[in-house]
Amino acid sequence: MEPLTRLITIDRSSPVPLYFQFAQQLQHLIESGALTPGTRLENEISLADRFGLSRPTMRQAMQHLVDKGLLSRKRGVGTQVVTDRIRRMELTSLHEDLRREGRHPRTEVLSMRTRPAEGRIASALRLEPGADTLVLRRLRYADDEPVALLENHLPAGLLDPAEEDLVAHGLYALLRRAGVTLRSAEQTIGARRATAAESRLLAEVRGGTLLTMERTVLGDGGRPVEFGSHLYRASRYSFEMTLTAS
Repeated sequence: MEPLTRLITIDRSSPVPLYFQFAQQLQHLIESGALTPGTRLENEISLADRFGLSRPTMRQAMQHLVDKGLLSRKRGVGTQVVTDRIRRMELTSLHEDLRREGRHPRTEVLSMRTRPAEGRIASALRLEPGADTLVLRRLRYADDEPVALLENHLPAGLLDPAEEDLVAHGLYALLRRAGVTLRSAEQTIGARRATAAESRLLAEVRGGTLLTMERTVLGDGGRPVEFGSHLYRASRYSFEMTLTAS
């Protein structure tokens, strides 16, 4: 690939801010495929010197693209173009999504315990308040990079997985193996800032944007079989939906 100094031009007579000129052109190179996922960029000081920009201006340009999910910063690695996002549009587990995208899923089980259902959990699963539920909390990786923090609530007695099963398989595959039919789901998607603890687990910048997803999966007869409350790195994950006209 040609040096960035031949691909990006800064027009100092333009009313467009210098940081935005640089960021827009770098974004075009990423989205056009000229800069492929995983490409490492020079550090901000070097880039600022090459383009005759101040360091704060270059830092603002790079942060703009980090916020848009096009670049990532890692200590000891530097700034690089992000890998392709994982896309979801069907009733599948993240484990299944990753395999379909040609990625290698890995799971770290953070906790697995029985807890009484309260409030919205009891309501979502249509259980009496205080009824036992199995609560799973897991960190999901794609090619050794953390992408999602998963919390699942299941009615007690529906599934009794061993930790090694949760490491090796997706939750939906385990439910199907146990004879549970997954018919449909109701879900809500949103976004919020990451807490300090979530940032550490997901290797995300503090206050970075996370996608949120709450999903209630229904089985035979419309019976709720699982409620999930998940967090996804917005720079690594997206949801796709097909809409039809009425």
